[in-house]
Amino acid sequence: MKRKTWLIAVIVVAIPLLAFLFFPLSKSETSEITTIVKRGPFEILVYSSGQLEAQNSEDISVPQSLMDRDIRIYEINITDLIEEGTVVDSGDYVATLDQKKVEEILTTAEQEMETAYNAFEDAKMDSNLTLSNYRDQIINAKEEVEAQQIVLDESKFESPSVIRKAEMDLDKAKRKLIQEENGFVLKKRQAVSKVERAKIEMQQKQTRVTKLKEVYNSLLITAPKPGMVIYGKDRMREKIKVGSSVSPWMPVIATLPDMSSMLSLSYVNEIDISKVKTGQKVSLGIDAIPEKKLEGEVISVANIGQPMPKGDAKVFEVKVRIFGDVNDLKPAMTTSNIIETAAFQDTLFLPSEAIFENDSLQFVYLKKNHITKQVVDLGDQNENRILIRKGLEENDEILLTEPANKDDLPLEGLEIWQEIKERKAKEEAEALKKVEEDKKTPYKPGKKSAGGGGGMIIIG
Repeated sequence: MKRKTWLIAVIVVAIPLLAFLFFPLSKSETSEITTIVKRGPFEILVYSSGQLEAQNSEDISVPQSLMDRDIRIYEINITDLIEEGTVVDSGDYVATLDQKKVEEILTTAEQEMETAYNAFEDAKMDSNLTLSNYRDQIINAKEEVEAQQIVLDESKFESPSVIRKAEMDLDKAKRKLIQEENGFVLKKRQAVSKVERAKIEMQQKQTRVTKLKEVYNSLLITAPKPGMVIYGKDRMREKIKVGSSVSPWMPVIATLPDMSSMLSLSYVNEIDISKVKTGQKVSLGIDAIPEKKLEGEVISVANIGQPMPKGDAKVFEVKVRIFGDVNDLKPAMTTSNIIETAAFQDTLFLPSEAIFENDSLQFVYLKKNHITKQVVDLGDQNENRILIRKGLEENDEILLTEPANKDDLPLEGLEIWQEIKERKAKEEAEALKKVEEDKKTPYKPGKKSAGGGGGMIIIG
């Protein structure tokens, strides 16, 4: 009896299985998934994480004396730094820069100054010796002229040939005197120039030594005013720490933020950055204070992207001003930012996966009495849905998957495709016209663009 019951059970299970294997449902019956066109509010949001920083702050930078070009210290390490978040008063100690490096440079500079001083003294002695020799030569040349004049005077009763020779010797002596006097003038100028150059070189070395001593005496960095110390960032956007390098081009060691006005500094990926504009509303959450919700506004969007650390993707810096109570916020807190790039109160939309493409056409599979390919005019989209400008109505049923007979289905709404083509052609013509007008407009230095920002300069 039990065996018979078991056999019946096996047959009951096997029959449906065999039927499924030999008589499967059609593809359209097993894979047809649909959705409907909905009408309602529609938001396009961009999500990013950010970090709080003060809108205004006082920089604690390397000493101003280090900025001097004569110093020629292009980088210097931080050897000591107080803990971030320390509250300091005006004049309190903050950091120490590498004293050993400055000592080494100062020692070398003092040696160079000593060498330059010796060269200056040698130049003076050489000049005195050279000019003294030339003075003696001039005296000798004058005496030679006098001697030849005497010879000429005494030869007036001699033969004409003797007189002529005496005249020639006198002329020769006079020419030599003129040469010696002119040579002395040139040698004097040369000597003065040599001494002056040596003097300038020595003074430059002395000035550099003086400036280096001033730098050495200013390597202990203090706070310019009361506040909370927040570390600055290096060229890699990493926080400054002991061992970090600062320079005249990246001089900020730390900042003293004004806590009454806060920003969220975030980075938006290159895919979404075209949607982000100044003035857009932002909703912010504070990771450290989950119950706190704040509102903000985009105040700046970077024109130039930067690579993400350890990645190939580009991100763009976006600054958001925070409104409301910020008294309990601290710099470097992490924020979750939701940027409202667009909002529509009453519009048609569909899931993005319901849209299909064929060459330049975008269409959906519209299911009414039968299935057709319906051309649609699309608008903006968010992470899940896309706006429908034209081609569909509310509650239209749309397939989310392609039907088996997709190649046989009729294409409807070609007039919509024609409208789209005409609109794009018009937009391209207007853009081209604007480019041509901009070329004809004479450039005026300092003139800002219509958007209120300055021109973008890329240095390659």
